[in-house]
Amino acid sequence: MNPPSEAELARLGARLGDALRARDWRLATAESSTGGLIGHAITMTPGASDYYAGGVICYSNLAKEVALGVPHALIEAHGAVSEEVAAALAAGAAHRFETEVGISVTGIAGPEGGTERKPVGTHYVGVVRRGHPARIEHHIFSHDRDGNQAAAAMAALALALDEVSAAA
Repeated sequence: MNPPSEAELARLGARLGDALRARDWRLATAESSTGGLIGHAITMTPGASDYYAGGVICYSNLAKEVALGVPHALIEAHGAVSEEVAAALAAGAAHRFETEVGISVTGIAGPEGGTERKPVGTHYVGVVRRGHPARIEHHIFSHDRDGNQAAAAMAALALALDEVSAAA
């Protein structure tokens, strides 16, 4: 299976935007391995400022801690690429930008950095909606670096759309 194209990311970002706008909600992002690709996909739609408050590219552990309040001990205990950190990133983004929804991604895009336990392509994507626990998905993608980043961004957008659409 091929990774998603920029056009596919933009279409999904627009669908998420429509769902957010219908509820008069706003979204914030916390991106590590995707380096801003989710924010880019969202802002390819004119008028995205109606529902996209902003995001943090938190590539380093220090950025995760300082910009989004992820506890150092959490990163030490579980690793930056983990379900726990993905949940903390999504919650940190929503809190920092005072939005109803926060989404996150943390992973190993490659081509280096993987381990036997967390191979290249491992990603955790998360979404948190105010007043609800975080939802996290674990994925292992098998593309090149760009493809892994695009696939992770697509997974995060899809998870966010699912969470927003599920809210009645």
